[in-house]
Amino acid sequence: MIFEIETIGAGAPRLIPFGLSMIGPVLMKYASPEMQKRFLPRIPTMEDFWCQGYSEPGAGSDLSSLKMRAVRQGDRFIVNGQKTWTTYAQYADWIFCLVRGDGEHDSKQQNGISLLLIDMKSPGVTVRPIKTLDGGHDINETWFENVEVPVENLVGEEGRAWTYAKYLLGHERTGIAGIGQCHREIARLKRYARAVPDGRGGSMFDDSRMREKIARVEMDLMALEMLLLRVATQSKGHPGPEASVVKIRGSEIQQDIAMLQMEVAWPHAWPYQAEWLEPDVAPPLEGPSWAAPACAGYFDMRKLSIYGGANEVQKNIISRMMLQA
Repeated sequence: MIFEIETIGAGAPRLIPFGLSMIGPVLMKYASPEMQKRFLPRIPTMEDFWCQGYSEPGAGSDLSSLKMRAVRQGDRFIVNGQKTWTTYAQYADWIFCLVRGDGEHDSKQQNGISLLLIDMKSPGVTVRPIKTLDGGHDINETWFENVEVPVENLVGEEGRAWTYAKYLLGHERTGIAGIGQCHREIARLKRYARAVPDGRGGSMFDDSRMREKIARVEMDLMALEMLLLRVATQSKGHPGPEASVVKIRGSEIQQDIAMLQMEVAWPHAWPYQAEWLEPDVAPPLEGPSWAAPACAGYFDMRKLSIYGGANEVQKNIISRMMLQA
């Protein structure tokens, strides 16, 4: 975690979390020795690029209502259904998927859910892009039509994956805190503020109100970083409901920073079109070159309070598992 924070803050390439900090820990805790030997060594070497198959249309924050089905036939599962918001599925070699079995289940939706590892090159897997507000293509919808998955690709026990899913989400939510990203973007915000004239012979950074806003978000980040380190130390690699607190504050702070970057760039950031970031089609724009990308970053940050479990759902988790305990 410390390594990831420092590399992002230094501007190094991002560590993709799906293998390293999501399915990797699940395999270490719940997979068979044979499955661990098969998959774990290929994660840090990036021989396998992973993506996540959790959310579905109508089953995002209410993940237990998922509909994608895996019917066991002999030594394989036949998988049919759809996953959505599958980040970087267009590049992935493998996807870890929550699926519902074909047996009878009681009234508790969490029962009967399994975790399968599916080869993205399997016949019947189709990836379709979803364009985001910033014009990017990070996320996709992924379809599965009679996809055959060997039984040995089942993680743990059949029908018991809700426990595995919650364990994975704890790791994902602590990662969403984005400490390194926040340090990098605050430094960028200060550079922007110092570069924009205030019309009175100084810069926007000379405005005491702007400095107060930057100082406030820096203090929020300092408190979040201390909380994250405490959670990581106390959890011993098994994040609990405290991960929901980290996720909420991390997403809010990143959105606050993006909003301040927009405030510094305004009004040059507002007339934004995604294609303007392409040098061969960009119209002549007034203002600094970073202004339009600041708007794109603001749009992109809106998703943070939704993915990994919407912040409203995280508050319910905190209420139920921490405040009422």
